[in-house]
Amino acid sequence: MTQLQTRPSGEDPEAPGASGTSRTWIDRFFDLTGRGTTVAREVRGGITTFVAVAYIILLIPIILSGAKDVTGAAMTIPQLTTAVALSAAITTILMGLVGNAPFALASGLGIAPVVAFQAAPHMTWNQAMGLVVLEGAVIVLFALTGIRQLIMDAIPTPLKHAIGVGIGMFIALIGLVDAGFVGRGEGTVVTLGTGGRLSGWPIVVFCVGLLLMFALFVRRIPGAILIGIVAATVLAIVINALVDGVKWPGVVTPELPERIVSTPDFSLLFDVDLFGGFGAAGVLTATVVLFTLVLSGFFDAMGTILGVGEEAGLADEQGRIQGVGRILTIDGFGAVIGGVTGGSANTIVVESAAGVGEGARTGLAGLVTGALFAGAMFLTPLAAVVPAQAAAPALVLVGALMMTAARKIEWDDIDLAIPAFLTIALMPFTYSITNGVGAGVIAYTVIKAARGRFDQIHWLLWVISAIFVGYFGIGAIEQLLG
Repeated sequence: MTQLQTRPSGEDPEAPGASGTSRTWIDRFFDLTGRGTTVAREVRGGITTFVAVAYIILLIPIILSGAKDVTGAAMTIPQLTTAVALSAAITTILMGLVGNAPFALASGLGIAPVVAFQAAPHMTWNQAMGLVVLEGAVIVLFALTGIRQLIMDAIPTPLKHAIGVGIGMFIALIGLVDAGFVGRGEGTVVTLGTGGRLSGWPIVVFCVGLLLMFALFVRRIPGAILIGIVAATVLAIVINALVDGVKWPGVVTPELPERIVSTPDFSLLFDVDLFGGFGAAGVLTATVVLFTLVLSGFFDAMGTILGVGEEAGLADEQGRIQGVGRILTIDGFGAVIGGVTGGSANTIVVESAAGVGEGARTGLAGLVTGALFAGAMFLTPLAAVVPAQAAAPALVLVGALMMTAARKIEWDDIDLAIPAFLTIALMPFTYSITNGVGAGVIAYTVIKAARGRFDQIHWLLWVISAIFVGYFGIGAIEQLLG
């Protein structure tokens, strides 16, 4: 990173200051020269980040539209595509202008399943989005008061890694189920395909898309995930046109749209009920869901900021990121904006690393990425033709990437291995991120207490464990209270 900043300008025609001219207002505002970059590099980096992360505009709507709220209502692909693109555009541009960091923000893949499968079954969609707004408000408050650091210190590092791994397995399972590769078995909980067999053209689309995505990704092709989704969608459209009677599970049938450009659907904008979820689901259930949202967004963002920030040369010798306070605050506002627009919570996405690899070092790259997100709002008809089988490979691949954090867990330490295992296993096995987090925290607290190692139990863990005990025992509590 420091080599980029100290390289003599004569070695690179694009190096800042190479032309000998005075600094422009763009250079001064974003400190391009100080960070060893140029406008051209920032533009390339911004475009690369968008190509790498654009699949989220297709994937998040499929995840959220595939779920129904407590009333049985479902959101539509056009609504969600507009919401996801709009919120990503606003928050990424804010990050560029205020945070001056090459980070893109978009709906988090680790957060959307919480909204779809944990919050929505107990409340309406606008109430679930209300919890998302509250999540963002809590993260902003934590960032401004320093509580965020306190919570980070309270959750043991192995559990932080385990949460990410568990979410990865959960996301992968969602993808395999949506694609029809995994189904309900006869005499078994799950099975391969239908009745233990894979059959039908939709499965072919999924398998081709998955293998293509793997091949492109390992060869480090920029936009591998997006290319895989597009290629699988084209294959699905061709099959649907040439083969009669193909049944496509899910809400989308792959057919060419009548038009490519359309007016964005802003019907979800400001449709938020801030506190209604606590009345609909109960205070305890809603609080636990809110806690899970905060935890997921909290640690996902921190890991990305540290990793990508270091790669971008924003870290000092102690690993501290320049302007981290502003970056964390904008990340919190990203969740608020995501809830207000109806597209789920935004967070800093790890795909920002793709743009950094192309030379992005400042918020100027974020402005470019944000502008491209804004343009995507007018292309919602294209998103409505992507079947679940074409998008599901991305969930499997992202799940696999999130699994790599398992190597950071000290598996030879039984005090840590058991809580980490429960955290990871219970997320996919119970189809619940909340259950995994709760089981892991409780197990860690109990094991450390049983070993007499009370000095290793942060006082906040006792509070968090008590909340989760109430969550798991809500049925018994309800019966006890009549």
